Amino acid sequence: MKCYLDSITVNYEVFGSGTPILFIHGFSCDSRLMIGCMEPIFTKRDGYKRIYLDLPGMGKTNGSKTINSSDDMLRIVIDFIDTIISDQSFLLVGESYGGYLSRGVIAKRKEKVDGVAFICPMIVPEMEKRSLPEHFVVVEDKEFIIQLSEDEKTDFRSNNVVLDKNTWIRYKNEVVSGCSIADQRFLSKIKKSYGFTFDVDTITFESPSIFLLGLQDSIVGYKDAFKILENFPRATFSVLDKAGHNLQIEQEVLFNTLINEWLDRLLEVKG
Repeated sequence: MKCYLDSITVNYEVFGSGTPILFIHGFSCDSRLMIGCMEPIFTKRDGYKRIYLDLPGMGKTNGSKTINSSDDMLRIVIDFIDTIISDQSFLLVGESYGGYLSRGVIAKRKEKVDGVAFICPMIVPEMEKRSLPEHFVVVEDKEFIIQLSEDEKTDFRSNNVVLDKNTWIRYKNEVVSGCSIADQRFLSKIKKSYGFTFDVDTITFESPSIFLLGLQDSIVGYKDAFKILENFPRATFSVLDKAGHNLQIEQEVLFNTLINEWLDRLLEVKG
């Protein structure tokens, strides 16, 4: 589907009907990452309209000369929300950079957001200022790994902490597939203005929320998220072992359980 905004056309997919949920993927991947980890949950839950967008320069959404920073990215997301979701309240799920944008959405449209889930969220834009663990592999299926090419092994080992067949298939289909078609020239421009020009963490968000963080996440880490935890007084805060930046794949069972528990808490509030 296409959403025609003033300066850009945003590609998005919609599944189901009911309470709107907007899913925002991370930097350089696309909506397939979010569809892959979230849609299995909704095979057993009705009443949700799941909206997955491709951010500019990623997936099937082209970049634009009018988008030069994360402020601009947030503006596009807000315009998308105002166009597609309009005056309805909605739930928000953000992964990595999408988690950073989600905090921006809360800052700009808090009154419309009924709940938020953060999956390995980027807290600190500047890589050199992040508190990061050293990358290491926790679990490795050596019999499977030897079947991969050297380039595949290097990429797989560099970006995951659980190296087995299931992780490889999902990583390739849900993460690499998007990264391979991203407009890297456009994204490098965004990286130069990666942080918002406003303080994104001045608002307290009282609705049910959840932080899912990987103990072995060497991309965004987990420690920095503690700095904003007090802004979310109804947050479940989970740091999972055997989980890197692809926590949703490496800890699939726990991920599904915790997202379902978040959705259950939202239903309690809704009454």
